[in-house]
Amino acid sequence: MCTSCLGQLACCCGSAACSLCCSCCPKIKQSTGTRFMYALYFLLVTVICVVMMSPTVAEGMKEHIPFYKDLCEHMKAGVNCEKLVGYSAVYKVCFGMACFFFIFALFTIKVQDSTSCRAHVHNGFWFMKFAVLLACCSGAFFIPDQDTFLNVWRYVGATGGFLFLVIQLILLVEFAHKWNKNWSSGTKHNKLWYAALALVTLVLFSVAVGALILMGIFHTHAEGCTLNKIFLGVNSGLCLFVSILAITPCIQKHLPNSGLLQSGVISVYVMYLTYSALASKPAEQIKGPNGNNITICVPSFSSGLEDDNKLVSALGTIILFGCVLYSCLTSTTRSSTAALRVCKTTVPDNEVARCCFCCGPEDDGDYEVDNKHGGQAVIYDEKEGTVYSYAFFHFVFFLGSLYVMMTVTNWFHFDDAKIEKLFHGSWSTYWIKMASCWACLLLYTWTLIAPIVCPKREFIN
Repeated sequence: MCTSCLGQLACCCGSAACSLCCSCCPKIKQSTGTRFMYALYFLLVTVICVVMMSPTVAEGMKEHIPFYKDLCEHMKAGVNCEKLVGYSAVYKVCFGMACFFFIFALFTIKVQDSTSCRAHVHNGFWFMKFAVLLACCSGAFFIPDQDTFLNVWRYVGATGGFLFLVIQLILLVEFAHKWNKNWSSGTKHNKLWYAALALVTLVLFSVAVGALILMGIFHTHAEGCTLNKIFLGVNSGLCLFVSILAITPCIQKHLPNSGLLQSGVISVYVMYLTYSALASKPAEQIKGPNGNNITICVPSFSSGLEDDNKLVSALGTIILFGCVLYSCLTSTTRSSTAALRVCKTTVPDNEVARCCFCCGPEDDGDYEVDNKHGGQAVIYDEKEGTVYSYAFFHFVFFLGSLYVMMTVTNWFHFDDAKIEKLFHGSWSTYWIKMASCWACLLLYTWTLIAPIVCPKREFIN
């Protein structure tokens, strides 16, 4: 066991692929292990940022760490390490992480296979890369003219965070089209796929309509909540419009794979974003019959859940960053990079319908399998060509770093931002979520009308 673990440590200071010590674990592809390691780096820095934005954690460290004040003064971080907490500290740490991924994005441009020197650096030398990441994050605290840096970096972060949201939306539309195309291909051989398509479409639209009704009940009021009423009507109307548009004869003629399944996926996501926006909107108050203030535009039962705010924030934070991490990883698969026009890939003519269509069938092919050090076997699946674009992989993580920075610090309401209040009322979050709804609908509408507007151009559908 010890020999196996020592053998796996070769990836820390060499170009060997990373794997687990246990030989009972299933084989892992080199491309998967590499992306998993970078995801761990990303997750580690994200957790540090969350801790920096949490007064609760800071107070706990002050109470339970011996000689806390002396340690802070020794590090020249202030009396209670105030230089290591708050939005400015998160900006600096995320600046270091963003620089790390941006440097690697430039470094790995045009890498075609895993045999080149740059590919060896990308897939190995993990301890050295961790040291570089640590140096980047630490070095950001010594940048001169901090005020100018924070002001400029805030707008860079907002731009990068917006681009990351756009990539998420493009991938969602691509996911919807891919789902419908894969299941529709199965109808040629088995008519039960028609039933599967109909059932899932019905479930999706039922969820969307149910969410709309619940938001109408809990997030509107007869005497207020005007914005909520307007946007619920607008967003639901737009969902109905794109659903009808998707099955019109002119769209079907140019885009035979278009259908209600894609519209159902988009409608559910738009309702989710709408709910997220309404939940992020500051509550309104009106005068009651006795002259007292009544809070409206929020669920009436929320007042009894104040004691659970920390739990809700913790769960919401985990879900949020889980989604960010998933977006970073899925946006670099071969089909996703093709949809984003980052690289070209071939689409199989004889596509096989699968329930789990997003995961291709397992195929080890004739790849080299390494198990000479013991432990988990590694499949070297990139000897003849890379499975994903290395440069784009790092660029997406670069944008993800900026999105995390802006989200944790509550976008432009950074002065009083706390991780415990991440999901409380905020106008900036409200408008960003609403804008995301409209951008998603606009992107989906474009995929429907693009073959008509640009008939000579080839589209991936």
